[in-house]
Amino acid sequence: MPNNRSGIKSLNFVGKFKIFLTISVAIILLGAIVNIAFGTELDVDFKGGTILTYSYENELDTDQVAAIVKEQCGLDVDVSESENYTSGIKSVVLTVAGDNAVSTEKQTEITQTLQNEFADNNIASPSMNSVAPSVGWSFFGKSMYALALAAILVIIYVGIRFRNIGGISAAITALIALVHDCAIAYFADVIFRIPLDDNFIAVELTILGYSLNDTIVIYDRIRENTKIYGTSMSHRELVNLSITQSLRRSLVTSIATFIAISTITVVAAIAGLESILSFSIPMSIGVIAGSFSSICLAGPLYVLWLEFKDRHNIGKKKKGKSAYAKKGKAAKA
Repeated sequence: MPNNRSGIKSLNFVGKFKIFLTISVAIILLGAIVNIAFGTELDVDFKGGTILTYSYENELDTDQVAAIVKEQCGLDVDVSESENYTSGIKSVVLTVAGDNAVSTEKQTEITQTLQNEFADNNIASPSMNSVAPSVGWSFFGKSMYALALAAILVIIYVGIRFRNIGGISAAITALIALVHDCAIAYFADVIFRIPLDDNFIAVELTILGYSLNDTIVIYDRIRENTKIYGTSMSHRELVNLSITQSLRRSLVTSIATFIAISTITVVAAIAGLESILSFSIPMSIGVIAGSFSSICLAGPLYVLWLEFKDRHNIGKKKKGKSAYAKKGKAAKA
C-alpha cells in the first residue's frame, strides 16, 4: 500500500494488472473451451420454432410427455413445467425448435394424443407461439447490431466527456472492459447451459450501462485528481489513488446489486421460473465482472496506454533531435 504525494495510502492496482489479466483470460478461456465442446444453445426467439403451452391438473411426467409426442407424432420436443402461483394453474410447455414447424393438423394431433394418454390430467387446448427460423435469425442480427451501436455510443460519450484526460484513451480502455463484461455474461449462459433468448440481449445492455457507470465514477475521480495534483504525480500514482478513493463506493454498490439479483435467482430457482433465471444468473455474474473490470482492468489499461504514448512521444523527440544534430554536423563539414 504505497504512499503518494497526496499523503493518502493507495492500493497498487496498476502494479497487479498482470494478475488481474490472468484471472480474466483464464475465465474467458474456460468459457471458450465449454463453448467449443458443447456449443451454444439458442432459444426459439433466435433459431425459430414453435412453443405449445398446455394447462393441466394433478401431476404430470414431463419425460413421458416427450416420449409419447416423439413416438406417436414423430417430433423431438423439449418439455418443461411452469406454475402460476397466483391462480395455481399448472402448465406444460412443449418446444419444437428449428425448421420443424408445427402445422395446425400436427398441433391437433399432439393435443388429442396428450388428452387421450393423460385423461386424468384434464389437458386443455394449447396456446401456440410460432417463430420462423428466418425471423429468429433476423432478430438475432438486429440484437447484435444494437450491441454494436451501444459500443460506438460509449466511445463517443466517454471520448467527449473525458477529453481533458485523453478522451480517446479513456474511451478505448472503457470499451475493452465492457467487451470483457459482455463476454463473461455470454460464457455464463454457455457454462450453465442457458439458451440464448431475448433476455440475453437485455442482460448485455444492462451490463453495458452498469459497468460503464462504474468506470465513469473512477474516470471522474482521475479527472478531479488531475486538476488537483497536475504533473506532480505519475500516471500510476494518480490512477492508483483515484481507484482507491472510489473503491468503497464501487464495492458497496456492486455487493448491494449482487445480493438483490441473487435473491431473485434463489426465488426463481425454487419456483422453477426459467424465464427469470435466464436473466438473473448471467446478470449476477455480469455484475461481478463489471465491478472487477472497472476497478482492476479499465484504470490499469488506461495507465499502460498513456505510458505507451509517452514512450512513443519521447522516442519521436529523440529521433528528431538526432536528425537535427546530424544535419548540423553535415552543414559544418
